[in-house]
Amino acid sequence: MRKRFMLMLITTFCTLLLLTGCFQGEQSLQDMDPPPNAEEVDGKEDPATDKEESANGESDSTAQTVERQLFLLDSNGLVAPQSLELPVPESKEVAAQVLEYLVKDGPVTALLPNGFQAVLPAGTEILGVDISEGTITVDLSEDFTEYAASEEKQILEAMTFTLTQFDNVERVKLRVGGQDLKAMPVSGTPVANGYTRANGINIVESDTVDLINSKALTMYFPTEHENNQYFVPVTQYVEVKDGNLHQAIVQALIDGPAYETNLMHVFNDETILIDDPKLNSGVLDLVFSQDVLKDMENGVIADTVMETLVRTLTEQESIEAVNIKVENVEQIANESGEVYTEPVTRESIIPSEKL
Repeated sequence: MRKRFMLMLITTFCTLLLLTGCFQGEQSLQDMDPPPNAEEVDGKEDPATDKEESANGESDSTAQTVERQLFLLDSNGLVAPQSLELPVPESKEVAAQVLEYLVKDGPVTALLPNGFQAVLPAGTEILGVDISEGTITVDLSEDFTEYAASEEKQILEAMTFTLTQFDNVERVKLRVGGQDLKAMPVSGTPVANGYTRANGINIVESDTVDLINSKALTMYFPTEHENNQYFVPVTQYVEVKDGNLHQAIVQALIDGPAYETNLMHVFNDETILIDDPKLNSGVLDLVFSQDVLKDMENGVIADTVMETLVRTLTEQESIEAVNIKVENVEQIANESGEVYTEPVTRESIIPSEKL
């Protein structure tokens, strides 16, 4: 009996010891730190992972770009505009950026369309840009002076037309190493008063034009190279009869390019203006014969015809938009079938902005 009692007592004591050990084990598991890689219980990602992705760019969206118009040299040696996607500049120095993309062997190289090349001498650096009252002054490195004489006008024209596409730039002045240029360093083209679009681009020389009754005008004609269609500005003398400048411009466009090139003649030779052009509050009204249309039945005017007219006519300071009508045609449309319900502006073709 006594042995039996002692055996029961020992058994009870061992059981209590086992229970106590289990209870203490549970407490120690709760107090342990989680492993370093453990995720949050609610399933949220580790903040450190987010920071690392942001730092190396994996979680960022692709770099933003903006379309800019650059005047480059085409396969025929003509200065012509091309619209290219450039990175959005962090410093907002748009003028400096577009000039950097005119430099040979510079960042534009990978973006150049077939047949095109940059115009500024390789190695040219943009040291500074200042804009005041419509004049932009560009400071360039000494490398700018290293070019062939035949390239001088092309350089001036490309820089001027690229920069004056912006609404608040009318004139371009140049410096080299902080010193104002009075003349270009190779052929001596005068630039002391700056360069503007009025100086011309791809100038057509002619011995047959009556210079006394003519005016030098910049006109746009389309051309094509390896399925890339673009417009080339050319400055040529146009005879102005009876002081009607706008009619003279339209007639010159109908007649086509003044010399043999790969520039396209986009008008039907039978096209005529029915009435004299009328300018009202910046809008030039033109009324053509039906021969101007590409598709008379549906009133379709070729896109190249419309763009040739708008690009050329809005080069005139007084013209902001062109309103085209066709005799005995109620409404006209573009080649996509969209009806022209209001005058066409240059901005609808080439978006512009301020620097």
